[in-house]
Amino acid sequence: MTDYLQTQERILELRHQINHHNRLYYVLDAPKISDEEYDALLRELQKLENEFPSLVTPDSPAQRVGAEPLKTFGIVKHRKPLLSLANAFCKEELREWHKRITKLLPGEKISFVCEHKMDGLAVALTYENGVLTTGATRGNGDEGENITNNLRTIRSLPLTALGNFPQRFEVRGEVFLPKTNFDKLNRERERDGLPIFANPRNAAAGSVRQLDSKVTARRPLDIFIYALGWAENDQLPDSHWEMLEQVKSWSLKLNPNNRLVDTLDAVEQYYDEWVEKRDNLPYEADGIVVKLNDLSQQERLGAASREPRWAIAFKFPAHQATTQLKDIGISVGRTGTLNPYAILEPVFVGGVVIKQASLHNEDDIRRKDIRIGDTVVLQRAGDVIPQVISPVLEKRKANSLVFSIEDKLRGSDGASHCPVCNERIVRTEGEAMYYCPNAACPAQLAEKLEHFVSKQGMDIRGLGERLAVVFMAEGLVKDVADLYDLKPEQLALREGMGEKSGYNIVVAIERSRTRPLSNIIFALGIRHVGGETAAILAREFGSLKLLSEA
Repeated sequence: MTDYLQTQERILELRHQINHHNRLYYVLDAPKISDEEYDALLRELQKLENEFPSLVTPDSPAQRVGAEPLKTFGIVKHRKPLLSLANAFCKEELREWHKRITKLLPGEKISFVCEHKMDGLAVALTYENGVLTTGATRGNGDEGENITNNLRTIRSLPLTALGNFPQRFEVRGEVFLPKTNFDKLNRERERDGLPIFANPRNAAAGSVRQLDSKVTARRPLDIFIYALGWAENDQLPDSHWEMLEQVKSWSLKLNPNNRLVDTLDAVEQYYDEWVEKRDNLPYEADGIVVKLNDLSQQERLGAASREPRWAIAFKFPAHQATTQLKDIGISVGRTGTLNPYAILEPVFVGGVVIKQASLHNEDDIRRKDIRIGDTVVLQRAGDVIPQVISPVLEKRKANSLVFSIEDKLRGSDGASHCPVCNERIVRTEGEAMYYCPNAACPAQLAEKLEHFVSKQGMDIRGLGERLAVVFMAEGLVKDVADLYDLKPEQLALREGMGEKSGYNIVVAIERSRTRPLSNIIFALGIRHVGGETAAILAREFGSLKLLSEA
């Protein structure tokens, strides 16, 4: 018993020391001991916990190495929704936002908190009695995936809060991969013959969604907390800035570049400063976030279309580069649209190698006068979606031709055909798009199937968009209706699937029959009907039968 009590005392002492040095190193950037000394403390703790497993607790720093692999992520219902932000792309749009909120708060003094818009993954973290108990992704804003084990591996995230904290509280933060860590990770993957990550955000998102948290533990992730979601049994501050300072006192890590300002001019100065310095940041940021500081003003302004009126994301200008347009390809969309896309000489833009880019439609190509063989200006819009902006006319070859979808797809019979099913293409008068009119076109069926099983549609978990298309390629399904005729024994025969996986997929398909009407309407893939329109139609008609008769 004496050995047990002594070990328990030593374990508590080691945890205290390691948590202290974690905070100094990862949060305050002020280490007091060498890496070797830190490793010795951690190894001693791991050894003692292995010898006395009954003394292991979830908040132990030795448990950051990862837990046993999961078979699937659980779902966490957010107590308060994680909202998206409206965007401003120029100062005029920022000023319009400022004008709207001052009109809604007549005569009131307002101030703002400016923060970097991190290019990472938003998460919600719940602490109970100071211990991290749950970590979840943003998901659809109302519910996300339970990634607690993975988040526990992030060294800068305290497993136990310090100071005078509420009994239960939730903070929101952004998980990211610093640029140097991203470069190191990709060098290691390249050395090991693994595919490299396209950008730090993809690497961070992929890391926190590993079913095996030991994989996550090997990824050098970081996190900044940007808000207090909710708290129980405690008097909260009156302002966002004071709230951040309170969160910081609990040992949670904030972005040191946050700034409290009193005027719109100061907001614009903050933006201009970081536009100039963005490439020197140790992490990827694609803009700034501007928030009203007064929490009562935030409460009164509320939200519209799941976007808070009291905050806005002011995006940095897109990164640009020039490269050669080698060809223009044509893909077939879910509704039969023929979508031109640029095939480019690979070029590095804003941290990502770009090989293809959107060209929207033939009218847009001609408006911009983009031709095959041109040197073109390419940009990542919002630092995410690559777009061809314009040709560099002084580098154009004399024999270049104006692009035409009909010419591109013209066959030996003189007619223009779908590149997938060879059906003659059509263009409705007054529309910008060409279409393949063949509803049985394999490309359309594949896109429809992907759309149908997607999360916003029927959300058939375990099936997934890619696997649904594989089923079609293998002849298991020919349209979405065939999904509901699948049997577990059919799927069990597939290589690498097995009886249990086949059964789970069939159960998920059956469960999708209870999806809300708005999701079913969206899943049908009706032209021009997105999520919002589907919700309106569901409210208006109440059933598919009444909608079909309208």
